[in-house]
Amino acid sequence: MIQNSSIESSENPTLSHLDRQGQAQMVDVSAKVASVRQAVAVGHIRMALTTMEAIASGNLPKGDVLGTARIAGIMAAKQTANLIPLCHPLPLQKVEVQITPEPTLPGYCIQATVKTKAETGVEMEALTAVSVAALTLYDMAKALEKSMQIEAIYLVSKTGGKSGAYQRSAAIESGTFSQGK
Repeated sequence: MIQNSSIESSENPTLSHLDRQGQAQMVDVSAKVASVRQAVAVGHIRMALTTMEAIASGNLPKGDVLGTARIAGIMAAKQTANLIPLCHPLPLQKVEVQITPEPTLPGYCIQATVKTKAETGVEMEALTAVSVAALTLYDMAKALEKSMQIEAIYLVSKTGGKSGAYQRSAAIESGTFSQGK
């Protein structure tokens, strides 16, 4: 079953990170069977066209902005359990970060794909990879422009696990779904 919604559909939705008293807890996944799981997340960083062109030319004082941001995203995915208090440390088999120029923003689109074989999913790892890659891109180029804007970081899809596959709906992708803009 593929879910096509920004809100998880369930008859009795619960917050798994809260115990019966409402206290934060790490979810017990010891009874779950390890399965292959993958998540894809995306985000954008908007900037002036001149900043985008300077990054693309590779002539910034701090060096290879896009390469550094890509590596930072990969490293961040591997450190997610150290950054997000209730995340499980996971053996990641694949972390891929792609940074693509988007002249219509102008700026860059950052996409992270994370894959594991484990008892729990890698959505947080993919979202963390995108976030840290965007922050690194900002850090590397802030001497040129401090008004860059990191925006629209979201989960695109996930596979594996008890809840099944999730694919962000076309209505959300096309902007017909209100995103608080």
